[in-house]
Amino acid sequence: MDRFFKLKENGTNVRTEIVAGLTTFMTMAYILFVNTLFLGSAGAGMSDNAVFFATAVGAGLMTIIMGLFVNIPIALAPGMGLNAYFMTVVLSSNGAITWQAALGAVFLSGIVFIILTVTKIRQMLLVAVPDSLKMAITVGIGLFITIVGFKLANLVAVTVNVAPDADLSQPIPGSGFNLSLGNFITHHDALLALIGLFIIAILMVMRVKGALLIGIIATTLIGIPMGVTNLSGLSGASWMPNFSDLAVGQLDLKGAISLGLFEIIFIFTFVELFDTFGTMVGTATRMGIMKDKKKGEKTIGKAMLVDAVGVSAGAALGTSTITAFVESASGVEAGGRTGLTSVTTGILFILALFIAPLALVVPSAATAPALIIVGVLMMSQVRSIEWDDFLQAFPAFLTIVLMPFTGGIANGISAGIISYVILAVFGNLVTERKVKIHWLMWILAIIVICRYVFIGGE
Repeated sequence: MDRFFKLKENGTNVRTEIVAGLTTFMTMAYILFVNTLFLGSAGAGMSDNAVFFATAVGAGLMTIIMGLFVNIPIALAPGMGLNAYFMTVVLSSNGAITWQAALGAVFLSGIVFIILTVTKIRQMLLVAVPDSLKMAITVGIGLFITIVGFKLANLVAVTVNVAPDADLSQPIPGSGFNLSLGNFITHHDALLALIGLFIIAILMVMRVKGALLIGIIATTLIGIPMGVTNLSGLSGASWMPNFSDLAVGQLDLKGAISLGLFEIIFIFTFVELFDTFGTMVGTATRMGIMKDKKKGEKTIGKAMLVDAVGVSAGAALGTSTITAFVESASGVEAGGRTGLTSVTTGILFILALFIAPLALVVPSAATAPALIIVGVLMMSQVRSIEWDDFLQAFPAFLTIVLMPFTGGIANGISAGIISYVILAVFGNLVTERKVKIHWLMWILAIIVICRYVFIGGE
């Protein structure tokens, strides 16, 4: 193991990597059930069992391949947001677009990614995007993860300000929404999350290895007497996987093409392009891989190829876009530095076919604090941004704030790209300072503009 995964070279050991892999799995395990909710009988209309199988096996296999082939601690699973879009496409079509055709669209977007990766166009992003934006992506993802954690824990409440007699079909002047603290006194799940947050924070101050995992387990146990951790699902539960009624190989490529789903394929491709780039750069930066640019670019290039294959492989198994998960950062913060972390996470996803009832025991209030702590740690990259240079500061600022404010990693990256190109062009025209703009930045800016003008920002 030491020779294959280069453990000593990366300053880690088997125990640390396994703990990190378990930590990543526990912060990601929610996707097994959320994806079933979106794509299953209550959502896009697929079989619940088929979606659970595809999610567990797809995430497991692609994460193991990432660990063995690339040797980095990045886990993959069906992406949040893209699975919701998948459901919306099927439901809003009133039966015109079947889930089989939607899977066909996902498969085709994966083929596009494979082409972009093999031709090294995706890898060029690492050279084209300025360092300030790369750092901002890491910080923005940290805030994005933090918001996700606060919402999962019900520590943040969202209230909408709308007059009782307002016409909801029209824009409402003066309306808006407020983010406020949730009531952790009366809501036991929020109180439990707050307890878990301080448990992990104290362990981090004490420099305890595996602080995130220990915190998740401790919070889950504390939640039992509080009534938040539900053990009722363990009695009489079936521990054997169900291989009936699967959606493997049921994607409809002909249907996707004949229905003219090119706009949908483009959206899958666009969002995945920037989400994956942001996740991989953010995680690699926290690991320190990007300090050696040549090694970092080669490693991320291989990771992008695995990610691209995962998109089409997931569709073939019967799930929406499989992509690199931002929750991988939790494993990195737990000490994960090699592919052994990913292999551990992948094996646990496959074992989830047998331990589904046990995975249900861990409440979101136990995993949410870990995501918030990860957000704290990823914020450290903000000091690497040149805030005294407005050309670097303004695009970085938009990248950082729009990720959590709009709930989309791609939105933040898009704003950063557009603003950087505009400022650089005007700066070159009216000042003596000359900034070289990579040709790929021009292409990305045009793609971003076309996406939002002709398709919209949903």
